[in-house]
Amino acid sequence: MNIGVQTWTFRKFSFFESVEKVKALGLKYLEAYPGQILSKDEPDVKFDHYLNEEQMNAVKQALNKAGITLAGYGVVKFENDEQSMREVFDFAKKMGIRTIVTEPDYDDFSLIEKMVKEYNIRVAIHNHPEPSKYARPEAVLKVVKGLDPRIGACADVGHWVRTGVDVIEGLRMLKGRILDVHLEDLDTFGSRDARTVPFGQGKTNIHDLLAELTLQHFDGILAIEQEQEDEAFNPSPTIRKGLEYIDSITYYKGYEELLSFRQGKYAKHGWNHYGPGYFELDRETGVLTTHGGMGLFWYSVKKYKDFVLELDFKCSDYKSNSGIFLRVPDVPVSDDYIYHSFEIQIDDASEDVHKTAAVYDAEAPKLNASKPTGEWNHYKITFKGSNIRVELNGKEVIDWMAEPRGKVADFAREGYIGLQNHDWETSVSFRNIFIKELE
Repeated sequence: MNIGVQTWTFRKFSFFESVEKVKALGLKYLEAYPGQILSKDEPDVKFDHYLNEEQMNAVKQALNKAGITLAGYGVVKFENDEQSMREVFDFAKKMGIRTIVTEPDYDDFSLIEKMVKEYNIRVAIHNHPEPSKYARPEAVLKVVKGLDPRIGACADVGHWVRTGVDVIEGLRMLKGRILDVHLEDLDTFGSRDARTVPFGQGKTNIHDLLAELTLQHFDGILAIEQEQEDEAFNPSPTIRKGLEYIDSITYYKGYEELLSFRQGKYAKHGWNHYGPGYFELDRETGVLTTHGGMGLFWYSVKKYKDFVLELDFKCSDYKSNSGIFLRVPDVPVSDDYIYHSFEIQIDDASEDVHKTAAVYDAEAPKLNASKPTGEWNHYKITFKGSNIRVELNGKEVIDWMAEPRGKVADFAREGYIGLQNHDWETSVSFRNIFIKELE
């Protein structure tokens, strides 16, 4: 997930100072609020949508230098009139902002929807605690229901906890409409006097929150926001402790998902197919299923050297046949790639070097770790230098120093990742395809 900071956290500092503090935390995303001092050298100039061109360029330069993306802006109030809204949307467009966060005091969102469609910029409805009209998730759901999907919720989970809203139930209620999250952990549930604590130490249930957002394929920004003030006012140590907790419970840290997920749908961008048959993608679930063959569905964006590849697969029949090709050296234009890249096999009906988890035609698995037909299996495949290590459903089945053997005449130091479609009689499905490059 993309973790950043809502600059309200550093409201005692200038915007430019906030950029440096976010950089020091090792984060790449920032959500700005209107009204923060732009620079400590000019305390009368505020960061908002009235910045002039020179000031906007200075902001862009500071962000680019720090390697930080300005992903969101808010909470900003615009009146229910076109001029007021255009000022905000024009600013967001110039600054490359993806999401505007607001908390309207009116119920007619027709003009907001018009702007969203025209500018292709998302609008997220924020929830302050009661007596705010949007304090509870059902109120947000009511006003966005039926509108363009780019209009949704900014789930401020800290304020939910202050209000007494169960965070997980709130996220589930707004499933498909959560565009932005303000992330905070608090020491007390149902109290406006609750104080910020490092993630994992409070009542927000950060572990289950992150799990739920993962299940929902949330693709927005988790904007860390701290409300409490103390004498020293140094939020960074609390944030660092919280980030350490998130790292400790994040399995796919440092991984890249090879099926793109944008605006609530999966897509095969970057993938190509060689040979007969095809792969069908369920854009809602991200499940790829083989049809026909024998062909290769390969990820063309880049070649990989040393890596860990993880994915789930499921066979439709005991005789289902497929495999994962590693380091395909060149763009496939013939079947020649099978002689120059290793295949991690999927075939429960075969034996020895042709069985599931074998390095096909080269090295047999040490044990049978497959689940029954129709159940999802998990592969973790590590290819580092010449060493291939395969774990199937958490059990090590291959640890082999690769050498030309069987059908493989030689193998490359780097290459493409590919999935095989084998025949028309059976099928194999894949999902959750993640890769992490190794140094």
